Amino acid sequence: MKDREPLKDYKEKRDFSATPEPSGEVKESKDEPIFVIQKHDASNLHYDLRLEADGVLKSWAVPKGPSMDPKVKRLAVPTEDHPMAYADFEGVIPEGHYGAGTVIVWDSGTFSNTKGDDFSLSDNLDEGHATIHLNGSKLVGDFALIRTKRGGKRPQWLFFKMKDDYAKPGSDITSELPNSSKTGHSLKEVEAEEEPADLSDFE
Repeated sequence: MKDREPLKDYKEKRDFSATPEPSGEVKESKDEPIFVIQKHDASNLHYDLRLEADGVLKSWAVPKGPSMDPKVKRLAVPTEDHPMAYADFEGVIPEGHYGAGTVIVWDSGTFSNTKGDDFSLSDNLDEGHATIHLNGSKLVGDFALIRTKRGGKRPQWLFFKMKDDYAKPGSDITSELPNSSKTGHSLKEVEAEEEPADLSDFE
């Protein structure tokens, strides 16, 4: 999954003079690799899974969000690589711009490759099968990313919890814990914070 300009698509889709999203750069963490799941109320509410690899955040849109129930397999559709700085982004992308809508950091933390430190996540993704151990505030334990459809413009993957001591059969974690792990705010609260003040109140 190497790319001479891994953030080219990300930058071409955005006008950074109008969107609060970070322009970012390719930059690897000094410690353990990070992950983030952002809840994104765009044209359709979905969750964005992002995993650090090769100095960027490899990204997938997960329409129904993650689950801690091993029986639940979630569709994950790859999107463009994002800069590392995006892991902290919460805010409102303006109407008329790519991805317009409200974004919160639903969960974040570090992860490890269950195959060991000698194995590259990028190589695993190229092979279409990666298993990772997440250390988040909401998602903990082993998860799998499996490619089910390779061809076409929209390859498809499955993202799901593996059976371990952290699994919670029958649970619905996105409903149980809907707010930001960063601030505790809901999507509506973040959107309200971004709304411009009504100047008529001061006249």
